[in-house]
Amino acid sequence: MGCRVGRALTAMLIVSLALLRALPADAFSAPATKPLEELLDRGDPYETYAIVSGYEIAATRLKGFAACLPEVLVRVSGEPRLAQDPRVAALAAQAASLVDSWDYSDFLVRMGPVHDDQGTGPDRPYDLVVRFDPAKIDAALRDLGVAPWKGKRPEVVPVLAVSGFTGTYLLSAEVTAGAAQRGSLAVAATEYGLPLHVPDEAELEAWGVTMAASFPAPRAASDDARAIVAGTLRFDEAKPGWVGSWRMRWRGADYAWGVSGVNYDAAFRSLMSGVARIAAGRGAPE
Repeated sequence: MGCRVGRALTAMLIVSLALLRALPADAFSAPATKPLEELLDRGDPYETYAIVSGYEIAATRLKGFAACLPEVLVRVSGEPRLAQDPRVAALAAQAASLVDSWDYSDFLVRMGPVHDDQGTGPDRPYDLVVRFDPAKIDAALRDLGVAPWKGKRPEVVPVLAVSGFTGTYLLSAEVTAGAAQRGSLAVAATEYGLPLHVPDEAELEAWGVTMAASFPAPRAASDDARAIVAGTLRFDEAKPGWVGSWRMRWRGADYAWGVSGVNYDAAFRSLMSGVARIAAGRGAPE
């Protein structure tokens, strides 16, 4: 999505420029800001953030609003296809009219340790926390022909067999090799507004899940409160990249989708976007 991709690319570019243009420590003092985690409510689907250049600079702030809008529209609706909808791109140009409030948090402080000589005032990167007006976002979705996804969302329970650089294993809450992947899953779940539960080894054992099977087949069923996704994730040197295959049974229907030749962050976004689309009643994943 625009806001996510923009955060990664913008961070690299802005930090590079900021450090190249560094001034002596007494040349300026960066404004004091609160930490990102204090400003951003990750449980609120109408909030997100972008990395922008400079503090309280209107031009970069407006670009940040525009970058964040598609992510919020997708999260609130449960319709991943909106991220590529040209109507959303047009609406993003007017994103400021949908914003309720915003705050800045010093990006370099978040990266820490940091000193005031790391970047000049207008080049210093900041996390721009954007809070959109819920009523205006809901109305914008209806204008796009997509109703907001209201009500409690199912907890995603991934039951995954992984084969990669650190070996072959079931992704559990305890397995050491899967620590980074658990973090990536959590980020993807938040991006699509979905709660996440990575099963522990006792749960996997109770469900009869082992590495002996070619594809995980948990003896547990999805319901309105939880969406159990079985899958495999393997690294293919020929792609090169990760190949993910996902299966889910939801309200009597079976769904299968996947992704190939990506990093595992993108693989988990594929998993979560598919669950969101299915559970929101938008149809089969694409």
